[in-house]
Amino acid sequence: MPYENGPRQTILIVDDTPENLSVLGETLRPHYRVRAAISGERALHALTIATPPDLILLDIMMPGMDGYQVLRALQSKAETRNIPVIFVTAMDSAEGEMQGLELGAVDYITKPFNPDIVLARVRTHIELAKARERLHDQNAWLEREVARRTRENLLIRDLSLSALASLAEIRDTETGHHILRTQSFVELLARHLADHPDYRDALAGERLEMIVRSAPLHDIGKVGIPDSILLKPGRLTPGEFEYMKKHPVIGADAIARAMAQAARSRNEAEPLPEGAFAFMETACEIALGHHEKWDGSGYPSGLKAEQIPVSARLMALADVFDALSSRRVYKEPMGIEEVTRIIVAERGRHFDPVIVDTFLELRPAFAEVAQRFADA
Repeated sequence: MPYENGPRQTILIVDDTPENLSVLGETLRPHYRVRAAISGERALHALTIATPPDLILLDIMMPGMDGYQVLRALQSKAETRNIPVIFVTAMDSAEGEMQGLELGAVDYITKPFNPDIVLARVRTHIELAKARERLHDQNAWLEREVARRTRENLLIRDLSLSALASLAEIRDTETGHHILRTQSFVELLARHLADHPDYRDALAGERLEMIVRSAPLHDIGKVGIPDSILLKPGRLTPGEFEYMKKHPVIGADAIARAMAQAARSRNEAEPLPEGAFAFMETACEIALGHHEKWDGSGYPSGLKAEQIPVSARLMALADVFDALSSRRVYKEPMGIEEVTRIIVAERGRHFDPVIVDTFLELRPAFAEVAQRFADA
């Protein structure tokens, strides 16, 4: 018979009547391994000392624990919850059947037994259980594969991001580990503010992670600044500084063009999933807005207060802290006390007041990051 192929499955028969155990055993033993228990208590004990069976035939009317109580006990444990249970009963009651099915039984067999029906029911439910197990294994494999592909995609994204961000750093060799430090500063501030009522929405879900991941692109626009300005060994003239102030727009335009090109390359019959560009949109707002100031005196758009995206406000403080505390060809690094004094003086002018207050709470952590990623 087709269901006899492969290893034999094990059937546990639970019945307090020896004649029923004998009849069911004789019916099933040519096709399955058969175990027996004469009470619900013994059946549950047997399940603790032996490999769980593939199916249980469970009598309802037994002294001590009846079939319903045994089924409840089986359902309460993870190791026995998924064993298919067929009730064996002499009752002819739709109400009793419904009670058993609601508890988790998969079927009913009535006494007196018809051997062909018993074999057919048992075979059907064992095959269904095997199919469910195969489906569960396949779903688990698919979940692992999706997780693996997702990790690969995130790694490719992060490597691509690192390569893009390094373009600006390679040209401006003076900034050293600027990208690592500013990204760490942004993450410190963002995680501290994640539960603040005024910042919770802006930092909810994947949004916080996107801000941290895209922070290294804040100066990508510097690739469009001439070497004579970007690499000048000294302070810039007013005219040169005006040209340098173009780098936020250059960077945001480059990211926007990349998104537009990706959108055009998609087949019109296959629309982009919602939020497909959320990561790059975050990078774009950071690149464009990280030189805006709280009082509206920044560039390139003169945005003011809450008009400035939270991501750009975080980067503004991180960027200035790093610039002040790092060595430049035209200046020595400032100590943490002097940097703090300047940032506090710009509270409500250059910087979001709440972000300044957060920085003050995190100042030891900022100092630790600055030391850990100090330029050689």
